[in-house]
Formats: sequence, structure tokens, C-alpha cells
Amino acid sequence: MRTYVAKPGEIPRTWRLVDADGKVLGRLASEVAMLLRGKRKPAFTPHQDVGDFVIVINAAKVRLTGNKLRDKVYYRYSGYPGGLKAVTAGKLLQARPTRLVEHAVRGMLPKSKMGDLLIRKLKVYAGVEHPHQAQQPVPILLG
Repeated sequence: MRTYVAKPGEIPRTWRLVDADGKVLGRLASEVAMLLRGKRKPAFTPHQDVGDFVIVINAAKVRLTGNKLRDKVYYRYSGYPGGLKAVTAGKLLQARPTRLVEHAVRGMLPKSKMGDLLIRKLKVYAGVEHPHQAQQPVPILLG
């Protein structure tokens, strides 16, 4: 028997639509990462990008459990002395909810060139409107 290895052009790509309204951030991010990676496809190949495009809508209505809105802190560092910035998850959810979802999904993808390619297929929007109607995305129901 021979192991099937997917080639870059032979895997069909579909567009998936995920509604984040009322979903817990971490559980949503893990499901989106699985869709981006293509791990549920029979032709999954670890070193190839066989996943689908994913559109996440209603990112502003995502939930965080416990005290994470107040206690979870996101850091960024400019590289200069005194350049460490910190923002709580609650403030980030109010200011840029799309960044919160993107950051959570990015953390669940491979830390390599493959992860950089996969994150480009993620489209996150704070509200219901998105400009990808022409792609005819298939709605996904997450439990």
C-alpha cells in the first residue's frame, strides 16, 4: 500500500462561514484552526496546505470565560527601551475585536512558514457584513 500525499493543486478549496456570536473564544479558535489546516479532510497532508478559507463574523460578540476580560493581558514590544505595551482582553475586545480572534487562531497554527500561509486564509469581521458573498461561503455550525 502507498500513502497518499496531496499535491498543492488537487485539493478543492471551499469557503466556510463561522458565526462567533456567543461562542467561547478558545473553542472557536481551535475549530477555525482545524478548518484552516484541513485536518478533517481525508486527504490531509501535514506538510501541505489543504485547508479551506474561513470567514468569521460577529467577532465583537465572542465570549471569554471566567475573569479573562479583566485578567488576560496581551503584550507587544516595539524593541526599544520602554516600548512594552499591554492591553487587557476586555479593552481589546472593545477596540479591535478582530485582532482578539486572529491572535487566538494564530496561536493554534504551526509556528512556521506553513502557519504564515494558513493565517492569510482567515478573514475576521466584527459585525455581520462581509465582502465575500461572491465566494458563496458554506455556513458551519459549531457546537
